[in-house]
Amino acid sequence: MSTRHDQDPPAVESDDPDQIRAEIEETRAELGETVEALAAKADVKAQAKEKVDEQKAQLKDKQEQAKAKVDEQVAQAKENPQQPAMIAGGVVAFLLLVLLLRRRRS
Repeated sequence: MSTRHDQDPPAVESDDPDQIRAEIEETRAELGETVEALAAKADVKAQAKEKVDEQKAQLKDKQEQAKAKVDEQVAQAKENPQQPAMIAGGVVAFLLLVLLLRRRRS
């Protein structure tokens, strides 16, 4: 979008009505673009909605990444079922050790 206010006004070089009409139409189009740009900047509600939509999209992407990671870990656990059993066994052994140490102190 070019801004005409930075430039000198167009010089009318001829008295040709068609050329003058074309210049008027061009000026109207530029003015319309400027008004649309200003209206978009002033529309706080639309800007807020756009920001919310962006945040939703980012959250959805993170959710999909987390789901993919969980799916990957589930697949690994299915391939190697001993790993979760070994972890559970380690937790049970740790709990038994804690219980034995508590009984000795009592």
